[in-house]
Amino acid sequence: MSKVHNFNAGPSILAPEVIEGAANAVNELDNIGLSLIEISHRSKEFISIMDEAQSLVREILDVPDNYSILFLQGGASLGFHMTALNFMKEGGIGAYVNTGAWSKKAIKEAKIVGNVKIVASSEDANFNYIPKEYAVSTNWDYLHLTSNNTIFGTQIKNFPVSRIPVICDMSSDILSRKINISDFDMIYAGAQKNLGPAGTTLYIINNDCLGKSGRNIPSMLNLSIHTEKGSMFNTPPVFAIYTCMLTLKWVKENGGIEAMEKRNEEKAQLLYSEIDSNPMFEGTAAREDRSNMNVTFVLKDEANKEEFDKMCTSVGISGVKGHRDVGGYRASIYNAMPKESVQVLVNTMKEFATQPA
Repeated sequence: MSKVHNFNAGPSILAPEVIEGAANAVNELDNIGLSLIEISHRSKEFISIMDEAQSLVREILDVPDNYSILFLQGGASLGFHMTALNFMKEGGIGAYVNTGAWSKKAIKEAKIVGNVKIVASSEDANFNYIPKEYAVSTNWDYLHLTSNNTIFGTQIKNFPVSRIPVICDMSSDILSRKINISDFDMIYAGAQKNLGPAGTTLYIINNDCLGKSGRNIPSMLNLSIHTEKGSMFNTPPVFAIYTCMLTLKWVKENGGIEAMEKRNEEKAQLLYSEIDSNPMFEGTAAREDRSNMNVTFVLKDEANKEEFDKMCTSVGISGVKGHRDVGGYRASIYNAMPKESVQVLVNTMKEFATQPA
């Protein structure tokens, strides 16, 4: 099979070792005579998988002891609603920084629950920057952020330090850079960008913040119940969690967060340097807020689109079409994306610029 350079935004690229390990386990898990996807979630084999996945998250991200680590279902999209149910008090206020499509969805879900205050927004410039000048009030129940914006290619570089709970959707940049977990009271992240396949969502929760909303929360949406049950309140997504565990092992074996961050910065710099120097292209995000995960750019002349698309296809570049809200191109360069694939895209852009008019 010819090499495909997978720049899809999600579900996205996984390390070859992870795919191979997951495929083998589907065939048979650890020589037990059963497939991974037919074992009981109460079996010692799966309990060991869950324990290892949670332990690796704690180790790799240096999660404090008073935080719980959960693998739940529903994606970050369910997390939008669960955040408000579990953290917004009756009559209280949830504060949101609006940096794009996913922030807007989180705001919409929170409004179903109660009062929402949008404290800052970059919608005035089609979300091409991260708003920074806003004050945090102790009158709010929590502040909600989206760390990385896959559609618009922006990323929060410095997080606010707050006396109120800070909640962050890190679906598209979890495990990509060093963060201080103690700066957040809950982090949630859909697995299908940097952690594993679609089907599970990682939650990292400060236990001290749970059970304080005063609401009667349905059991499946109650984070206190999921914490008490250790992600085992209902049947968990066994395959997705196993593959996340393999990804976490891959991260650890390849140098941990520090190595991931260094590689991601190198890949992003390589691609952004070409965008900035190539006369055929321009970036769409403010330079100081550019994402290291999702690089968005456009052709200066859209008449050249068909030719550039053909060149990309000819060298096996897949998944670089930009979102309809931005247009142009989006190269998602998550942890598992090798630098060699980014170089193929850069070389294609260079060659495109030399084509006769």
